[in-house]
Amino acid sequence: MSVWKNLGEQTVYANQWFKINLADVELPDGRHLDHYLMRLRPVALTAAVNADDEVLLLWRHRFITDSWGWELPAGVVDDGETIEQAAARELLEETGWRIGPLHPLLTVEPSNGLTDARHHVFWAEGAEYVGHPQDDFESERREWVPLARVPEMVEKGEIRSANAVAALLLLHKRRCR
Repeated sequence: MSVWKNLGEQTVYANQWFKINLADVELPDGRHLDHYLMRLRPVALTAAVNADDEVLLLWRHRFITDSWGWELPAGVVDDGETIEQAAARELLEETGWRIGPLHPLLTVEPSNGLTDARHHVFWAEGAEYVGHPQDDFESERREWVPLARVPEMVEKGEIRSANAVAALLLLHKRRCR
């Protein structure tokens, strides 16, 4: 079995969001290399699906890639908070909708060659509108979008975020037969 071994790491930069570390890595053939990596807090996302098989999405701009797209409400898990609590909190803060019980959907590692980031995606049946979103600055608009449209939206590049693509295609497969 070809296994890369992490023999130790040194933090070269850290802030409240992430750490950049330099790892001493031993390759399967015994050679060593320096490998930079990013350590991140877990991320929680929620796909709220209503009785009409529509999912609540955010239309937002990402300045890093200078791109617009539909995304699921998401955010980092705060200290002292469970992943499920973070998923419900982020959906409420970003959309103004409160959800009921959460169900695990999947966990993805969006860039596991560079970071230990894990994105935990949940889904919930329905939601109740409780008011204007607290974090309305996070998106241009919030809409219920038919799951049946998801594959086309992915193909057109309207859904670009890897965690949303994976989650929404899985939900589409499960619910749109």
